[in-house]
Amino acid sequence: MKRDIQHVPYGYEPPVEQRKGTLVFYDSFEHISDQELEIAAKTAADRRFTKLVLYPLHEETVRRMTKEPVSAYYKREDRLHEWKREQGRSFVTVESLEGKRKKYTPLDSALRHLAEIYPSPIFLYLTPEVANQFASYSSFEEWIVKIRLLLPSAPSSLHPRLLKFRHRWDVVGEEKD
Repeated sequence: MKRDIQHVPYGYEPPVEQRKGTLVFYDSFEHISDQELEIAAKTAADRRFTKLVLYPLHEETVRRMTKEPVSAYYKREDRLHEWKREQGRSFVTVESLEGKRKKYTPLDSALRHLAEIYPSPIFLYLTPEVANQFASYSSFEEWIVKIRLLLPSAPSSLHPRLLKFRHRWDVVGEEKD
């Protein structure tokens, strides 16, 4: 059995991986414009995430979360796939878990699935309204220590738990102290 020996110069260290983690845009995508999707993609690129995952919610999930009517899941998913093709960005993925389940998927189940499938750390990109809803869930404190949040804009009113965990979320474009 012949072994190939490779020589490495003294002091050589392999290059550090520049990209890491996953940015998950969790939304119904009913009212999200192409410009807002572009901002999310730019944020993922600027912050050097390995992946941007667009996670469209099933109608049943939206109905339980917000009580507002939304178009069919497949229409919103098709729009995201079309946007992805137009952009030509290889690091963008459209997650189809809710399309496969075809029913209400609790946020906890979605987060467990995302944590199993995609590279960590996981960052959730949420609109201020969805961030306040997430903060109102009993499991928020369990999850906020495992993930971080990115918001496209500052919420006009903050849920008390969001205020308590202010160090675990950022507003895109805001400079850190």
